[in-house]
Amino acid sequence: MRKLLSTLALFFSLLTITFGQSSKAQPKLQTNSDVRLPVKRVVLYKNGVGYFEHSARVQGNQELTIDFTTAQLNDVLKSLTAVDLGEGRVSSIRYNSVAPLDQRLKALRLPFGSQVNQADFLSALRGARVEVRSGSSSATGHLLSVEKERKSNGKGDYADVTAFSIVSDAGEMRNYELGPATSVRLVEKDLNQEVGRYLGLVGSSRAIDLRRMTLTANGSGDRQVFVSYISEVPIWKSTYRIILGDKPDQKPLLQGWAIVDNTVGEDWNDVQLSLVAGAPQSFIQNISQPYYVRRPIVELPTAVMLTPQSHEGTLTDLGNLSPGILAPPPVPVAGTTGLRGVITDPSGAVVPGARVTVRNEESGQSQSTVTDARGVYEFYSVQAGNSALFVTMPGFKQFNLTNFYLGIGRTNEIDGRLDVANTSETVTVAAEPMTVQTSTASLAAIADKQHIEAEGKDLGDYFEYSIKQKITIGKNQSALVPILQARIDAEKVSLWNEESNEIRRALWVTNSSDLTLDSGTFNIIDAGAFAGEGQLETVHPKERRLISYAADPALRITMDSDKSDHPITHIRIAKGNMIITQEERESRKYTLHNSDTTPRQVVIEHPAREGWKMAKGAKPEETTASSLRFRVGVGPGKTEAMDLEEFHPGDSTYELSELDDDEVVLLTDQKRVTPAMQDAFRRILDQKNVIDDLNTQLKAKTTEQENIAKDQARVRENMKALKGSAEEKALLQRYARQLDSQEDQLDQLNRSIADIRSKQSVEDAKLDQMIQAITLDESF
Repeated sequence: MRKLLSTLALFFSLLTITFGQSSKAQPKLQTNSDVRLPVKRVVLYKNGVGYFEHSARVQGNQELTIDFTTAQLNDVLKSLTAVDLGEGRVSSIRYNSVAPLDQRLKALRLPFGSQVNQADFLSALRGARVEVRSGSSSATGHLLSVEKERKSNGKGDYADVTAFSIVSDAGEMRNYELGPATSVRLVEKDLNQEVGRYLGLVGSSRAIDLRRMTLTANGSGDRQVFVSYISEVPIWKSTYRIILGDKPDQKPLLQGWAIVDNTVGEDWNDVQLSLVAGAPQSFIQNISQPYYVRRPIVELPTAVMLTPQSHEGTLTDLGNLSPGILAPPPVPVAGTTGLRGVITDPSGAVVPGARVTVRNEESGQSQSTVTDARGVYEFYSVQAGNSALFVTMPGFKQFNLTNFYLGIGRTNEIDGRLDVANTSETVTVAAEPMTVQTSTASLAAIADKQHIEAEGKDLGDYFEYSIKQKITIGKNQSALVPILQARIDAEKVSLWNEESNEIRRALWVTNSSDLTLDSGTFNIIDAGAFAGEGQLETVHPKERRLISYAADPALRITMDSDKSDHPITHIRIAKGNMIITQEERESRKYTLHNSDTTPRQVVIEHPAREGWKMAKGAKPEETTASSLRFRVGVGPGKTEAMDLEEFHPGDSTYELSELDDDEVVLLTDQKRVTPAMQDAFRRILDQKNVIDDLNTQLKAKTTEQENIAKDQARVRENMKALKGSAEEKALLQRYARQLDSQEDQLDQLNRSIADIRSKQSVEDAKLDQMIQAITLDESF
């Protein structure tokens, strides 16, 4: 916007155009009885939303005002609550609404957008009476045309100039170039005033970003009026100071501060401030902006547009063409051509008032026009050749078409589509220096006192700091607000973590205050000097937390590890399965050396792994989701060691029905077989031997059966080959007797196989029953 205004100012100084009085900005809404409705309570949340309460005493009928910024207005409109707490009511609420600049500019007769240049300005004034002075000559007439031309300075360099022409009162056409020596004055008073109105609208967009809301309370007597709403605000932040005592038995002092920013349109004078560490659901909706919808353009019926005509001898009547069809342009001047088209938006609707510019790429000459109510643009005399077309319209992306050829002797038609632009509004705020609204008591005076600056309160999933004292923060100012000052339990330690392999100075603090500590930054003051800083996550009352703030270069820590597999530690037999537990063990040795002259309490964060357990009764002092914390004391100049051993039980499952002698021998060699287990294993193996014997018998009978079947097949093939001689008949009788004998054998084998299979079923059932009956649980 500043660039636009600077361009306009330069242009108008060059043209020395004399304008009438600009319309004045509308005054702020005031009444004789209006009363400021001050803010009394502010609640700030962690999601960038604030809850505001205003209240005031009124008498009779009264108008109350509240100032907002434009950024606040949308939130206020969708959350405003206004209540008359006495014998009255809030009858109306109004505020000064400002339509978008582009929409307000449409009310002018001049086809100006929010962006305008010299050529655009003069083109829009075509036909107006102007007085032109160039050097010692002057002329008065009507502005005819405005063109961009490329001219040479005689040295081979080219420059674009704006040329315009007028038709003087004497009927003479005179040509001028726009430059420092040329001035143009508008002669028509009403047009001069229209330009002034345009400049006034553009200038009003730089007005202070303020919205004043007026509430009318109608009633009788003295009563209270209450108003509340939410508004977008900066997120409040927490920061802490931990001051370590000089004496060993002195608890550290914890100070908590909240950084609060007032960016709304009202001063906060003696307000009750609450800070909530929570983020309730909230959203933005642009309901304060007036919306305009595009109405369709409906052409008049053809019957309405009929003109008188002769019905004899008429071949073509352009007056009867449909209004939506472009009429043929006039014949262009020699060497030039005509160009026309229709400009539409993404929905296909026509776009009136769009600025269309065509430029010849060879000569650099260009012409501009605007689309009419049908979205149609027309150029009647355009230089032929390689050309480019540009279409601009506020609210749309620019349409560019380059490197196309305009030919002579034919109709050139090029349509364009404008896509909707993505717009955004940026507000730059110049913040004033931060102010601190707190007492000036020295640190020495408060070092031995415990004072809670805020009262804590649980709000379901949130918690709240309710500041005891009233707070004053001017608009566009910030403040450090005290929320806590209390003695806490804290121990100075050194912290080592295997993953980071860094040794840090840390505090093991316990929140002994009654307030939940919100997440934020902290810094440490030790021995009267800065010792370090860090980040603090949310700490609830009575919760213990380890916080680190600096490196500890005086401490060295190394770690050695060893892994091994141990024998079977547990055997459990149930439901036909044997589960054998065998441990995986890992030992770690931590070696710590303190080269300082003061002792160290070292916290080692040993990794916590799922399924692993500490051996030899080792117990950590504290456990987190990822670490086991062990404490080791190291004297000045001393070296200490800490041994930790972990085991991880691993289970293997076997089916007892698959038990064999080798597995029993393995368990026996490891001395993991008790007498009860040995008896159970022996009974299972004996029963499996019985079943194996039956399987061997069955296999032998089956083999014998298969051999007889093969021999019978051979005999039958031989019988088929006999010819019927006496010897052959004797052989046939022999084969028949052999087949009869084999059939007897097969019958006996079938009975034997059926008997063996029956015994198998019985023995299998006995084995299964035996296995299911065994239940043992032995540890070693």
